[in-house]
Amino acid sequence: MANDGPVEHGYPHLETVRAAVTALYKRLSYDTIQTFATSVLPADVAFCDTDDLYLGAQRVAHELVRHYRLPDARLIVSFREMRHAANVELAAGPEYFVELNDRFRTHRRDIGAALAHEVMHVYLHRLDLSFTGVRDNEILTDTATTYLGAGWLLLDAYREDGASSQKLGYLTPEEFGYVLAKRALLFGEDPSVWFTSPQAYSAYVKGMTLARRDGQEPPLTAAGWAGRRRYARDRRHAPAGPPQPGVRYRFSPDGGGRLRVSFPCPTCHQRIRVPVRGRVRARCALCGSVLECDT
Repeated sequence: MANDGPVEHGYPHLETVRAAVTALYKRLSYDTIQTFATSVLPADVAFCDTDDLYLGAQRVAHELVRHYRLPDARLIVSFREMRHAANVELAAGPEYFVELNDRFRTHRRDIGAALAHEVMHVYLHRLDLSFTGVRDNEILTDTATTYLGAGWLLLDAYREDGASSQKLGYLTPEEFGYVLAKRALLFGEDPSVWFTSPQAYSAYVKGMTLARRDGQEPPLTAAGWAGRRRYARDRRHAPAGPPQPGVRYRFSPDGGGRLRVSFPCPTCHQRIRVPVRGRVRARCALCGSVLECDT
């Protein structure tokens, strides 16, 4: 939790974020991810100053448990002084003890954001899905929270001005915006109408620009002129040289000596390998996306 401290910006964790999206598709399947097409709605996690602190926190926790489809999980929420925003004790269940930073006693509108992350820890724990190392595992948790419909709360908790700042989660605001945009493109959802933070909206717009660019890289037919020209140049010299920096496609020969190109699916980031022979329609085996390519 950045509390009146510096907020990191940009995309320093982008490759881990993309790996997390791929891991979700591999563990859950496309059909299961489709069941999360509706995000948590603001009214379901609203928390006003007149609400009882503990009863309100339990109500919001219950709503997030329902959203993640964990009907047999019960969260016991408490508050204490701590460095981080929150902590959850990952036991066998069905009861899980969540501690929230004392700061949320007076910043109640962000309780839903903190709980969204902690309940996702429970969800991933039950899936037995994790990354090695605390940092990467927390990035996985933030990414899963956002991609499965509750992470807009984390991005909306980001506020920054000349005198103060607040950000929850391990992703940068732009990375939250990127994952939220990938979800919006998948489900046709516009989460920007729920933002109360203007800084969150700006980060979402930046993330959407990068998310759209994923679907405009060669060999996809939606690639721009500059990308297509570079791709043609790299193809002429393939596969003799090493992979070129700044591009995500890779050339390699198949067993018969014919050239193939691999590239990440713009939806799930699983790598797809197709022959180099002009116009090709490829179907991602992981998420089912059908991609028009000019190889």
